[in-house]
Amino acid sequence: MGKTIIITGAGGGVGRATARAFLDAGWRVGLVGRRPEPLEETARGHDGALILPCDVTDEAQVDKAFGQAKTAWGHLDALFNNAGVAMKGAPVDELSVADWRNLIDVNVTGSFIAARAAFGIMRHQSPQGGRIINNGSVSAYVPRWGSAPYTASKHAITGLTRTLSLDGRPYSIACGQIDIGNALTDMAHAMTQGVPQADGSIAIEPVMDVAHVASSVLHMANLPLEANVQFMTVMATNMPFIGRG
Repeated sequence: MGKTIIITGAGGGVGRATARAFLDAGWRVGLVGRRPEPLEETARGHDGALILPCDVTDEAQVDKAFGQAKTAWGHLDALFNNAGVAMKGAPVDELSVADWRNLIDVNVTGSFIAARAAFGIMRHQSPQGGRIINNGSVSAYVPRWGSAPYTASKHAITGLTRTLSLDGRPYSIACGQIDIGNALTDMAHAMTQGVPQADGSIAIEPVMDVAHVASSVLHMANLPLEANVQFMTVMATNMPFIGRG
């Protein structure tokens, strides 16, 4: 019986690259995203994909999608809790409260809802257990300029990771977090053009191939449940992370 994983935000970027890496490795992969068309593009040319369109901020939609995966597969080995959004940097008094609420709803509440659904399946299936991998960020440790909503959301993901790790112990549910820095996706393309720095300057930042993120998540997921990568940072070697802030 093949291994199974649900990946949220699978219609592009880190989610698409990771989904394809798992499919290439022989996993059965549930592709979660708001629109079916990008999910179908992710799945193209790969067997083993299950397209599960849903909005991660809607618990009824998430429960239905995860239930479909459970029915199709019989068990769930892993969740990559990846869906998220960002905002353009600005002084905090210029940031919209509505934009804050939308970002927190996707990045934090959506991650909680997906983790909740996966945890419920893993807790009650036989054999019991599974693994949840949360997509954090180097912003879970140090902020970029003007990034209060995004940085707060990624600090919250760390709290979710630690709590799921604790709460999952009795049920053989492991939880880890991958903190990514400057993987080259559409979201990070601005890094190659120049982005604001803490000293007020604009600078081009080094980036890395998103394939390094995908291979790192695959490594975390392939570990036996007796072992866990609690936190992994994978980043462009020379990006401003150490010493930034």
